[in-house]
Amino acid sequence: MNGTRLDLLKGLLEQKPGDSFLRYGLAMEYRNTGDLEAAVREFRALLAADPDYHAAYFQGGQTLERLGRLDEARELYREGVAVTSRKGDQHARSEMQAALDLLG
Repeated sequence: MNGTRLDLLKGLLEQKPGDSFLRYGLAMEYRNTGDLEAAVREFRALLAADPDYHAAYFQGGQTLERLGRLDEARELYREGVAVTSRKGDQHARSEMQAALDLLG
């Protein structure tokens, strides 16, 4: 079933390469199936195309944490805090700040 979902998301993304929601879904599906490196690549691709997609900062940071890449996770959280502060999304900002604070 997971392979089918991955294939479906990849196919949809081929049809709509600029669809941020689809790219986020693909990144999350990679993460859910345990392919953390692919997930990070998709989160980074999403943020390169749509730097205001704040959920990708948080989920990307968590994925990097799971990989033990804590410096990269901190940087992604910091970028997310800046984006959410600029956009006025205090809830998302506080989540990312809390994740950043936990990393020290």
